[in-house]
Amino acid sequence: MVSPGDFPVAPVAWPGAVRIIRSAFPPIDLFEDIADPADWPLLIQAEMKTNPRLMETIGNLDLVPSARRVSGPGASWLMAPFTHVSRDRPSRFSDGSYGVLYAGESFETALFETIHHHGRFMARTREAPGWTSQFRELVLSVDAALHDLRGERAGESPLLRPEDYAASQALGARLRAAKSEGVVYPSVRRSGGECAGLFWPDLAGNPVQGRHLDYHWNGERVDLYREAGTGKVFRISEVASS
Repeated sequence: MVSPGDFPVAPVAWPGAVRIIRSAFPPIDLFEDIADPADWPLLIQAEMKTNPRLMETIGNLDLVPSARRVSGPGASWLMAPFTHVSRDRPSRFSDGSYGVLYAGESFETALFETIHHHGRFMARTREAPGWTSQFRELVLSVDAALHDLRGERAGESPLLRPEDYAASQALGARLRAAKSEGVVYPSVRRSGGECAGLFWPDLAGNPVQGRHLDYHWNGERVDLYREAGTGKVFRISEVASS
């Protein structure tokens, strides 16, 4: 059984980290406001008098301690992974009971990570070939001291298996309980890439919207992506893992 003490803590500073998310989710006014996050509960109570479905939009704010909440322009993109969680949507380092913000050190790494999961969904639902869901590129900064798993080999380590997340979820739970800020690890979907999994939203900052992207499903995998703004289409090579 691996434990937090098995891995060193390393400073990670990525001023141009990239996260790719679906474009379907609009910014949340409460998070985008400049109000002090400590005042959010009172603002929510007032707003709910005219908008009883407000909590469906905000999610479970209690999952993020007041001191770790972020506000201001772009804050929705940092807060949402932590307030909208579900055991129906587990990830590599969470069973879905708590949030993790994942980002790649580059656009290419974020792209390969997302097309893998989108391709799995398309195959599972037996979707017909064609252009599919729109995605949004987010460029943000990561500045945190993270448990360093970069000594593990993607595809070989139990923590970095392509599909089995049991060991990594167990480690994630232990790390978070031990007050870890998160993990940095080799990308399982792109050889040479690195990913960060942050346990709190205040470990990332300066989120800026980049391109809107469309993915093309050829019936077997995502083989193209298109920049929605320019119409430029790019071919995606086969994913090469370490």
